[in-house]
This record gives sequence, C-alpha cells and structure tokens, in this order.
Amino acid sequence: MPAHDPTVRPLALALVAASVVACAGIPRQRVSLAQDVGPEPSATIERTPAVAPLRIAVANVVSPKESFRTYQDLIAYVGRRTGRPTELIQRGTYAEINALLRSGNADLAFVCSLAYVQAADERSAELLVTPVIDGRSEYWSDLIVPVASAARSMGDLRGAVFAYTDPLSNSGWLAPAYALWGSGEAPAGFFRRTIYTYSHDNSIRAVADSLVDGAAVDSLVYDNTIARDPDIARRVRVLARFGPFGAPPVVVARGLSAARKAELRSILLGLASDPAGVRILAALRIDRFVTLEDRAYDTVRQMRDALAAAGLFQP
Repeated sequence: MPAHDPTVRPLALALVAASVVACAGIPRQRVSLAQDVGPEPSATIERTPAVAPLRIAVANVVSPKESFRTYQDLIAYVGRRTGRPTELIQRGTYAEINALLRSGNADLAFVCSLAYVQAADERSAELLVTPVIDGRSEYWSDLIVPVASAARSMGDLRGAVFAYTDPLSNSGWLAPAYALWGSGEAPAGFFRRTIYTYSHDNSIRAVADSLVDGAAVDSLVYDNTIARDPDIARRVRVLARFGPFGAPPVVVARGLSAARKAELRSILLGLASDPAGVRILAALRIDRFVTLEDRAYDTVRQMRDALAAAGLFQP
C-alpha cells in the first residue's frame, strides 16, 4: 500500500483535518428512518420493538450529509416494502463497512468494487445487485488534475502531492497504484507526498482548489459533481482514465437468510417498474439495478492479487 505522509502543506492539512472530523463524527452515527417512510398513509408500517431493524451501511464516498440525502429515500422505500424499520449506518471507511458485514452488524451495504472483492473473498458478503448508470454497469477511475496543471500524463506527476480516497477504494487507490506498478514505478516512491481524503468529493475539491496536484476518483462521482457544479468543471480536468470495472455494487451479509436476500434483490430490481421507485432512481442518477455475476469484478481481483504478491497491498 502506498506510503502515507501526513506532513503535507498547510492547506492540505486543513483538508485532512476535515476528513478526520468526518470519519470520527457524523459518519459513525446511526440514522433511523422508521418514523418517516413517506406521505402515503397506506404505506405506513406498524413499528413494534419486537421487529428488528434492517441495517443498511454506507461508506461516505461523498460527504456524510450528502450520503444521507442520497440514500434516505431509497432506504425508506426498502423499509416500506419489507415492513421493517430501517437504520442507516454511516462509516468513514470501507474497512469499517466490511467489518460491519463480517460481524453481522449490517444486513445490506453500498460498497466499492475492491471492498466487495475483499468481503466476498473473506466470505462475509455476497453480491446482490449492481446499478446501471447511463446504460452501463461499469465505471472508471478518473485521474484528475487542476485545469492549469502542466501534466499531460500520469508520468508528469512524479514528485507531486497526490490524493487517494480510501485504502480499499478501487477507483481511489487500487487502479492508479496498479497503473504505476504496471509501468515499472513503485507507488510508494513515485509521489512526493500522498494523503487520504476518505471521500471522492473531498478529493475533487482538493484538486479544484489546488490543495493537491492530482487525485484518483470514482468516475460516477466525478461526472455527477461536474454536472451539478459547473465551477468545478472549469477548474478540474481528467488526465487519464483507468478501467472499465464492474460498478460499485450493493451487497448483503452472507449470514442473512436466503429468503431475505431474495426479497431485497426483488425490491431493488423492481424499482424501475414502480413510479415511486423511478423517482428515487432518477434522484440517484441510476437507470436501474441489475444482477451481475461475481466475474464482473475479476479485473479488480486480479489487480489486487498482483499488488498483494508484490507486497504492495495489505488489507
């Protein structure tokens, strides 16, 4: 895994401090959506203490508040359809989400491709569904730089200050590290300094504000960010793109009953045929959910295994 040097320049330190606050504070809270599941009286569920909540975990690939806004309607919808209270559990890292799945303290989770591969290989989670966005169930790792950067290739970032997202992020760490290793470079020594921002939007802002010289981010988050914020689009450009990879999936804890897994899969697959579900999908910028085979993530698994064999990946 690439060396992490905390002695970054003062403005970057402010970014890191903000990330630490996010990981130590808001992301660790549990948010119950049982009391507000929608305006339709017929959809109101009778809540009793005997009904265990459905625990849905989300890593904050975007800011904690944005993560809550992004998922709250979907999670409330799942609660209505299952007749169970729902609980959103936010964490700051993918490792924490995988730990929840491993311990049985989360039933369903939104994770990235590398976090899924790790959890699947540890036999703590199973693939449930994958989103289709703009007609594809794939995404890329975007290597981004400030628009004024002189860099024209990844090689031009030698000696730069670079932002990774999370040690278990495919797009935010694995893909660029593998690209460096594949070109004969040592990921730990290529950059002068590296930081972890623990969310893709933090990384995008760090590049836009020239706090770092470059970053690797989820292409889905990047495309959504520049679509919503033209100012960011004017200050950041994509230098390179790695992929494609199987899109970040929705997974379930392996210990969940087969009936519950089938129910949750049916609910998510059926969103696109329900007017309320269509509205939720539109807000998420998702066309629909589909089922994929585990082999869709073999490229991620192969990159991880290659770096692990070289002693560069230690989960």
